[in-house]
Amino acid sequence: MKSDALINKLSEIHPKGFDLSLDRISALLEKLGRPQDKLPPVIHVAGTNGKGSTLAFTRAILEAQGYKVHVHTSPHLVNWHERYRLAGTLVSDDTLADAIKRVADANDNQPITVFELLCAVMFVLFSEHEADFALVEVGLGGRFDATNVIENPLVCAITPVALDHQAFLGDTISAIAFEKAGIIKRRVPVAVGIQQDEALETIEKVARKNAAPAQISGQGFDSYRDATGFVFQDEDGLLDLPLPKLAGEHQLENAALAIAAIRSANIEVSSEAFAKGMRNVTWPGRLEKLPCGKITKQLLDHSDIWIDGGHNPSAGEAIAAELVRQDAMTSRKTLLVCGMINTKEPFGYFKPYEALDAEVFAIPVAMSEASIAPETLVEVAQSAGLTTQCFVSLQAAICEVSKRLKQTPDMRILFCGSLYMVGEVLELNETPPK
Repeated sequence: MKSDALINKLSEIHPKGFDLSLDRISALLEKLGRPQDKLPPVIHVAGTNGKGSTLAFTRAILEAQGYKVHVHTSPHLVNWHERYRLAGTLVSDDTLADAIKRVADANDNQPITVFELLCAVMFVLFSEHEADFALVEVGLGGRFDATNVIENPLVCAITPVALDHQAFLGDTISAIAFEKAGIIKRRVPVAVGIQQDEALETIEKVARKNAAPAQISGQGFDSYRDATGFVFQDEDGLLDLPLPKLAGEHQLENAALAIAAIRSANIEVSSEAFAKGMRNVTWPGRLEKLPCGKITKQLLDHSDIWIDGGHNPSAGEAIAAELVRQDAMTSRKTLLVCGMINTKEPFGYFKPYEALDAEVFAIPVAMSEASIAPETLVEVAQSAGLTTQCFVSLQAAICEVSKRLKQTPDMRILFCGSLYMVGEVLELNETPPK
């Protein structure tokens, strides 16, 4: 792909990490003619966990109503162009390569991060292609994230806030919530997912300061599972919906937040479209069955193989809770093939799995220079009460999984711990997102 080569070249010149500031991206966008001011109505989403899933639900609902929708998410799993969906379709390589070249030329080798360049690419692409709405995911934080040059979004949403990226965002829930709430704009409605008390207090304070109408989970809207699906309710009434296609109780919360954001913005959507969105939603790499491919064939076409890119303690709690719920009527072994990067806190991620009959196969994350050594992961997982083994590669772990499945056919397999690792699984499986 030409775009991959261009981005790899930019990565050699510019840092890959985050340098939270709006000065560089603003200067670059001025040179590009301020494309951020020429977007369709924007739904801007920040938070710690569930941002991508919330956008996936929002997209599915709006498309079910017949709207054309741009979507920006990060990071990607296998290919860079997964970050940009134009009116429902992943951007073509030629279109992406052309936008990257124009942005790089405009920047003229000035100091900037790769993420900022890629956000500028998003603004260029979204401003040049027609759509009814643009869904934009924050990369890190919110207040100084490169996406936060959007001055007048249609609506904002904040998913649950938890400890993550403390080196950038602060070491308390309140400090992190303040950064996330930085996307709230003057008099722009904001939908707020379930929060810890200190996070909610901070978000509400920022909303009041901006005179931003806030719809808060548990106050302005609510949702719950019932016998046939799940129910969403707010001041506009009740929606009786099918269970979402995405697995996990936490996805009910993400679905509810998406619905609340859409209703807060007064977007016209029928009850039928809300229901269709629940049935059609897709979000690769988030507690989903691994599609049939090269790995599944190697694992004897076993039917209980899952992938999930969650990587912090809150994600571990959500995934472990869902697996425990699935095992309510039975008991079976769960094998975690896990790789993580060194910006995460592995003990807090592993500890919830102690409630399962779980074993960890620790592997390196080949797609990241920041991979935690498998030997270190083994020590941490053991301290969290889990049985562990160490492997030199994903493929080596898969070979051992294959042997185990011959002995224990009803075992559940979960590839987990990092979106980078899930991307490696999907690439090896030859089933990249579409």
